[in-house]
Parts: sequence; C-alpha cells; structure tokens
Amino acid sequence: MASFEWYVARRYLTARRRQAFISLISFVSILGVGVGVMALVIALALMTGVQSEMRDRILGTDAHVYVFKTGARFDDMQAERARVTVPGLVGFAPAILEQGLLTANGRPAFTQFKGIDPALEPDVTDIGRSGVIISGSLADLVNRPPGELDGVVLGADLAQTLGAEVGDQVWAVTSQVTQGPFGLMPRQRPLRVVALVRFGFFNFDSQQALLRLDVAADLLRRDGPDMLQLKLADVDRATQVRAELQDRLGLDYVVRDWTTQNGQLYSALWLEKVAISLAIGLIVLVAALNIVASLVLLVMEKTRDIAILRTMGASAGVIRRIFIYQGLAIGLVGTFSGTILGVTASLLLDRNQVIRLPSDVYQLTYLPFHVEVLDVATVVVAAIGVCLFATLYPSRQAARIDPAEALRHQ
Repeated sequence: MASFEWYVARRYLTARRRQAFISLISFVSILGVGVGVMALVIALALMTGVQSEMRDRILGTDAHVYVFKTGARFDDMQAERARVTVPGLVGFAPAILEQGLLTANGRPAFTQFKGIDPALEPDVTDIGRSGVIISGSLADLVNRPPGELDGVVLGADLAQTLGAEVGDQVWAVTSQVTQGPFGLMPRQRPLRVVALVRFGFFNFDSQQALLRLDVAADLLRRDGPDMLQLKLADVDRATQVRAELQDRLGLDYVVRDWTTQNGQLYSALWLEKVAISLAIGLIVLVAALNIVASLVLLVMEKTRDIAILRTMGASAGVIRRIFIYQGLAIGLVGTFSGTILGVTASLLLDRNQVIRLPSDVYQLTYLPFHVEVLDVATVVVAAIGVCLFATLYPSRQAARIDPAEALRHQ
C-alpha cells in the first residue's frame, strides 16, 4: 500500500496544466526550504569557523592550564613540576607577566611584558612553529654578546606601532619606581629588538613583548616566576585537569585553564552562534507555512479525487499518508538541495578566503567557514521534522472528508 500512496503523492506534485498554480506553490515551498537550510548551514559554518579559528589562535599564544602561587613565587622548578605533573602533560614552562610601556622613536605603546624560558616556551605555545618568527631569532634572547643590551621579542603589530625593527633599541617602562635626581621615577631600561613574531592573534601581536626570564625578573623586581604554564596532549581535558590540580594543590595555589582566561570571548561567540541560528531558522519556519498552504490548496483541489479513493476502499489512514508523503517529499528535496548548496558554498568561501577583514579592527584577517558534520546533521533533522510537522493539519483535514458529501456537490 505504501507504493500506492507514494505514487499518488508524486502525481499530485506534478500537476497538470489546469493545476499549475498548485505546482508553483509546491516549487516555492521547496525553494523556501532549500534557501532556509542553505542559509542555516552557511551561518553555522561561519560561526563554527570563527570559534575554531579563535580557539586555535588563542591556544597558539596561550598555554592550556595556568598555575599561580598565592603570596609567594615559584623557586624550586623541579619540585613544582612534580606537583603539577598530570597524565597527558606534554609541556611545562615558567613565566612572568607584567603590564607596562615600550617607547621607541618617540612613540609609546601599551605593552604586556612576558618573561619566558626560551628553551621551554616552545613546548607550551606556538612560538617555535614555522612562520611565527618573521624576523630575527628567539635564540638571540639567550646568546647576547658581552656588553650588549638585553634582548626583547616584539609582536609584529607592536613593532609597527613603535616603528621598530630587529636591531633597534627600545625603552621598557614599568610600574616599578626607582629614586631619581628629581624624586621617584618609573623604572626604565633599554632593550635591543632581537626578533619579531606574528601569531595572527591581534591582542598578542599588538601588545606582547617577550623577555628572558631572568631579565624580566630583574626589570620587574620579581623573586621568581609568577606562573607555571602547562600544555596537554588533549586540550579538551583542560577544564578537568584544572579541577584536579586545584583539589591536589590546595588553597595556596590558583589554577586556571584557557577557557576561563578567555571565557567572555568564547561565551560571546557561542551566544552569537545560537542567536544567528534562531534568526535564520525562521526562514525554514516560513517555508513550512508555505507547505501548509500548498497542501491545504491541494486538498481543496483534490476533494473529488479523495472522495473517489474513499469509495474505492482507501482508508482515512491512506489518504492521510498521501498528503504526509507529499509534504515530506517537498521537505526532503528542499532540505537536501539546500544542504548540498550550503556545504559547497561554505567550502568555497573558506578555501578562497572571500571575506577579508582589517586586522587592526578584528582579531581575524578573514572570515573562516568550518563545516561540522554534527551541525549539518542537526539542520537536516530539524528541517525535515519541521516540514513533517507542517503536513499534519492538511493531511488530517483530507482524511476527514466525507465521500458522499464531497460527491454530492460535484
């Protein structure tokens, strides 16, 4: 019986010339579903791509887990490393962080100084990855000629702001004060630019200045590192590891992970993804209303045919399924067409980097599109479900037609 119902549903979709208006409405319904699904797939690919790109760039400049010591500095690195060792730990590096200013060529720039161990820092960030260092060498932080100024590595955008290049001298100005001839003055020190780096993350590239750990400790008057940076084999375990370490280390330590460090940014991106999905999802709902309208008109047009089928022995369930199958066919054709177009458009937009962005305004230089199988599957299931729901009222009305009453008025 199912083949008969599908056969009738297909015949109704391809109406004859005098019923061309109903076919037009069915085509518009298919088009509406397809456009809605395509727009939703592209929007989800865009938001997922932005999230993924931001995550990759954040993790390129940040470690996965941070450990701070309350009221004291880290001194015995071997002992501290033993305390924070967890399964899946692949990188460990101490660091010092402090905000200040850099000046060069009469230009000041807000700066975040970071003291690092050049041998260990590549284990927790992407500074050792090919292409990140665009000029100079990280090794020059360590290998300083006798009598030469201490070295500093600048973010590429920070160097551009200062008008500085590799080999130039810059002045570091910190919040620490020292006694001068005219009273207390901010602590200053000349430094030599030894390398420029570009991670592709504007916050880092426009603010970060890397110093050797001992140089940073002396400049910022620290007794030792402020924090320990940890990198895990599985970044998705960062939150779990943070909780485990906090329980193990106790109240003398504060443990954070990269999601808490960048929580506001990630929450904003997630909310944007949900809001855009709901807004564009309304297109599919509008298309579902078109399905309702087309099926209602078809029921009115086919009242005589329905009555004849009922007198020939077709049950109300058969009539109901005919119109359900017709609406489902509209939904399937529109959904899969829109999915194919949406995925194809997303891949092309991402591959060709069509939508470029100014890097001094946005964190990204272009809008990335990343198609997630789960997102596409969710859109397909939701769209088909909405289309199927739209068939319930018209099919129910068709099944309730009284054959005798319908034929009496023909």
